[in-house]
Amino acid sequence: MSELGKIVRVISKKISEAPHEVLLVLDATTGQNAIVQAKMFKRAIGVTGIFLAKLDGTDKGGVVLGMEDEIDIPVKFVGLGEKPDDIERFDPDVFVDALFDLQIGNSQ
Repeated sequence: MSELGKIVRVISKKISEAPHEVLLVLDATTGQNAIVQAKMFKRAIGVTGIFLAKLDGTDKGGVVLGMEDEIDIPVKFVGLGEKPDDIERFDPDVFVDALFDLQIGNSQ
């Protein structure tokens, strides 16, 4: 973590107001551990957004809610598969709709 902090300091000396964005890539399958990791990285380098990989099922979606609620870091991108084309900007409305659609489908 101290090395990452050093990188951020060096960049900010060379480029005014840098870094402009600090994205942390996390694996959605790690659940609560992803939130713990995000807290540590936020403290060390000021993470401004999350790229949540392996979010190809809504059963892994609980971590999305925790990111915003527990540590106030927005999820900005999600990986829904293994190819570059499977990366999407995170849309909370679409995500919530998918959760409700899944619940309705399971109750029938």
